[in-house]
Parts: sequence; structure tokens; C-alpha cells
Amino acid sequence: MNQRIDTDTKEYQDRLEKEKVFYKDCTNVSDLPQIFRYWADTHLMPTFKQFGFATPEHFFFREIERYANTSKARSVRIISIGAGNCDVETYIAKHLLHAGIGNFSIDCLDINEAMLARGKAHTQDQGVSEYLKPLLGDFNNWVAEGKYDIVIANQSLHHVLNLEGLFDAVACCLVPGGRFLVSDMIGRNGHQRWPEALTTLQPFWEEMPESYRYNQLLKRYEANYINHDCSSEGFEGIRSQDILPLLVERFNFDLFLPFSNIIMVFIDRAFGHNFDSEANWDRDFIDRVHQNDVDGINAGTLTPTQMVASLCIEDVAMRKSAHLTPEFCIRKL
Repeated sequence: MNQRIDTDTKEYQDRLEKEKVFYKDCTNVSDLPQIFRYWADTHLMPTFKQFGFATPEHFFFREIERYANTSKARSVRIISIGAGNCDVETYIAKHLLHAGIGNFSIDCLDINEAMLARGKAHTQDQGVSEYLKPLLGDFNNWVAEGKYDIVIANQSLHHVLNLEGLFDAVACCLVPGGRFLVSDMIGRNGHQRWPEALTTLQPFWEEMPESYRYNQLLKRYEANYINHDCSSEGFEGIRSQDILPLLVERFNFDLFLPFSNIIMVFIDRAFGHNFDSEANWDRDFIDRVHQNDVDGINAGTLTPTQMVASLCIEDVAMRKSAHLTPEFCIRKL
């Protein structure tokens, strides 16, 4: 059964309003530092390419293309949970059309009217508006109208409070053989680091030049790394650590690719803009932090903070990287 939460409480409404205000004028939610691009191109893309895609956005397109070419569906019905400005959905539509696939529709669900309005204008500008439909609604209490072949969650699950209800709703609305495609954060709540990650992070922090320790988001210098809880006001990372365990309980994994831990501290928006993606020292530093993550995740001493995954109800053979199963990557409390 789809569980519901009380969205009339003052705490929920206050958090929701802060979230809506924050994203109201956010025209580019993917405005990441250049050092992030360096890291992704150098270290993430080679792994992704082994599975037939280059980026998380490309993952969505490839998996939908794969489904459209192998299923017997006359029309592929897709919904994107937390679509925002509909950038990824527009990307998917354009690539599907370029691949000769035109029998699809994408419902774009979001609670932020301003973002959906921008999304609608963007789809019109890109010539794909007939394939995309804005849908105003709260994913914390969402119930599907009919069945879907594909459900997409692109960096939205870490904003969801009622994960149990949403996952149950997704499981109920998928057609037989349908897919739940996810690219999201699965680390500690509020994007904090677990104690073992903080221990690993500390030597790298001490090595970093002082000017690199300025937090560009919170506008403060951090001589020592502050393990900030991003979920203290809005919904950012509100239940990130529950995402993977709850998915394991409810779905089977067709594809599971986990990655990153402390590297995200250095390449994300807070500190990533302090790095020069063309400088040798900066690149070497990022390379070493990344390798530390790889070694720790493979050994099970660190747990991944992000993943891309294709999920379904049926039993399937999992596509994965070496021994990194979802169960292996869940932190043992």
C-alpha cells in the first residue's frame, strides 16, 4: 500500500516553502565547478562507458532506448519524479527522436510551479513540447494515474521525505518489465560524512592550500572541515542514507553502479570552485582523492555516496561492477 504523510504540518510546510523559494530562480541546477567536469570525464566516464553510456543523462536515454527497442509496448509512457526545469527530460526526448523513436511521452512531475513553467518554455524552445507534459504535484503523496513503462528519478530522491510511499507508488505503477531509472545520492543524511569517511578526509584537508578551504556556498572559511547537515532547513539529503536499503527491500536491480565518497567534498559547489581544473597540482590532488575512494569502496571500508541504477520488479541478472552489489554497498550501522 502507498503510505502517506501529513503534509499539513507546519514543519513540513515551512521546509517546503524554503525549498520552493530556493529553486524558484534556479535556472541551472547542474552548474557544477570545472574540477567536477575534470573528475567526471577522467574517472567516472570510463566506468560508465563499459555499460554503454557516458553520463547520468546519457544513462537515462540509453536505458529508455533499450526498453523501447526490446519491449512490445506500442507507446512508451514515462514519468520523471522531481523534473524541475525539465532539462534532462528535454535531453532524453531529443535523443530518442534522433534515434528514430517517436512513440513516447514524458510526464514531468514537480511541486515548483516556477520550475515547471521554465521547463515548459524550454521544451517549446527545443521543439519537443508535444512529447513532454508538466505535472504539478508533491512526490511525497504521489499516486500514479495509470501505468508507466519507465519511471525516472534524477537527483530527486534525496529530497523525498516519504520514500516508502513513493517507492510503493512506483512499484504499483510499473508495467510488467518496466524500469525505475535512478541517478541519485545515497550517502549519509544531509550529505554529511560518516565517521570513517571523516577520518579518511582529514589528511587531504590538511594538505589542501588554505585558500581552497573557503566554502563558496556558505561564505565561510573552514580551517577544519565542518561536517555540515544540509537537511537542517529544507529537504536537501533529508533521507539519503535510507534510499538504497529501501530500494533493496522493494525492487530488483537490473543495473547498479555506485561511486564516490569524500571526493564530492572537493569537487562539488562548496569547495570545487576553488580548484583550477587546468593546474597539475589540482588534478593530481583530485586523482589521489578519487583513488582513495575507489580503494575504500572496493574494500568495504567506505560506502558510496552516489549511484546510477535500473530497477524492476522481476528477477533479472544484475549488471554491476565487480563485487559491488547494492547489499555490499549499504553501510553496516
